[in-house]
Amino acid sequence: MTKKEAILSAAQEAFGQLGFHAATVKDVAGRADVSFGLVSHYFGSKQELFLAAGFDMADRLIARLGEATADAENGLEAIRAYMTAYFDFTEQHRTGFPVLLRCSPFSHMEPGVDGAKVAEKFSVFIDLLKRCVSKGIEDGSIRSLPTEQTALIIYGNIVGSVRTSLLSPYESDNLFAETINHVERSLTHSPGTGGC
Repeated sequence: MTKKEAILSAAQEAFGQLGFHAATVKDVAGRADVSFGLVSHYFGSKQELFLAAGFDMADRLIARLGEATADAENGLEAIRAYMTAYFDFTEQHRTGFPVLLRCSPFSHMEPGVDGAKVAEKFSVFIDLLKRCVSKGIEDGSIRSLPTEQTALIIYGNIVGSVRTSLLSPYESDNLFAETINHVERSLTHSPGTGGC
């Protein structure tokens, strides 16, 4: 791992645990075992470091989601692959992933952070979901639904499950699997076709 990568990893951990205001550049430097000046050299301001840490995590997740959905036979399968990859990535990066929850337009936006840049980055997550939903409607694996709202609702289910898993005291052994099943049922069953 290069020093720059070590700084990003330390920043993801520090900002994920403490948030933008409580985490300090000095803390990040200490976690990465580098000088304060080197952090500033690579990333400039604390805001730029925060965005770099969040965007690095987002870019790696976006790549994983693209790979997971690329070979899906239908839209519903693509949604399942997307959600499974998202939840697996969350589990694999438990210590650093909360930076994405803090650097997100779907959570409380940290004051002092460029919200427009964050919203632009996160639009990629929604756009990929919209493509999966559209594909499913076209191929018949997903019932006719409003594409954009459906993508946002799916993403809201994902974020809610991840926040519950990483940031709350509530334990649920199968939360991620049940979230996937719930979304699949909502995409394939019309209201009033059974269930509660």
